[in-house]
Amino acid sequence: MAKKPKQIAIYGKGGIGKSTTTSNISAALSVAGYKVMQIGCDPKSDSTVTLRGGEYIPTILDTLREKKNAKAEDLIFQGFNGVYCVEAGGPAPGVGCAGRGIITAVELLKQQRIFELLDLDFVIYDVLGDVVCGGFAVPVREGIAEHVFTVSSSDFMAIYAANNLFTGIKKYSNNGGALLGGVIANSINAPYARHIIDDFVARTNTQVVEYVPRSITVTQAELQGKTTIEAFPDSEQAAVYKTLAARIAAHTESKVPEPLDVHELRRWAAGWSDQIVAVETGEVRSTGQSI
Repeated sequence: MAKKPKQIAIYGKGGIGKSTTTSNISAALSVAGYKVMQIGCDPKSDSTVTLRGGEYIPTILDTLREKKNAKAEDLIFQGFNGVYCVEAGGPAPGVGCAGRGIITAVELLKQQRIFELLDLDFVIYDVLGDVVCGGFAVPVREGIAEHVFTVSSSDFMAIYAANNLFTGIKKYSNNGGALLGGVIANSINAPYARHIIDDFVARTNTQVVEYVPRSITVTQAELQGKTTIEAFPDSEQAAVYKTLAARIAAHTESKVPEPLDVHELRRWAAGWSDQIVAVETGEVRSTGQSI
């Protein structure tokens, strides 16, 4: 009997580095010897492009429009180090629900028992996190993913999106929904950025999984159409992604976050506006949690 893969959903505001982070996690897990599938759940269909040398793959929705009885070989493509790549896709611009691709992809892969046939260790859903409703909420709402992680910088709109995700997770937690594994703190270079993220996770009953700095090696790798793990495997940035992947692989206990209401979040952010200078001069200490 085939093992059940560990299913993980990674959310984040558009442009925050979610797909970059997800693809490097997938690549790092594969290098560590795991069998991994990454499912892109953004209508832009670019989640897996750096796992495929810059090549875009046909989406499930596009394939089904042309071929009603599509099989696994029509939908799944292999990328770097054997990572299985799937793009859910979306409707034509301005038509239909953008989350429909996720629903269709999950149903089709389940019907064809793809996870069992491929004997996967990990299935990672890369999900747009600006809107946590409809199809985009499926991995959380239906409990398809066992653990949810969110990518966030210290920018207010990224934290706002993460806080909205926490609200959705808490809402569905009593009905078998997925729980929160933690925050992947991205583009953390300035001292104040780490302090802001630390304070946010402390106030919302979660934790930082890893601090990922902004690095030129990421830009260089993506210009080559590759992950950092593939293009610069011995770099400091690759080491960070490998540590992050190992922590996600070992993670077993997720929990219900305690999101701030919009007024609390706004007051909290305004307070930090006044503290940034104090942080830079070493007068404020971090209060957050890390694993």
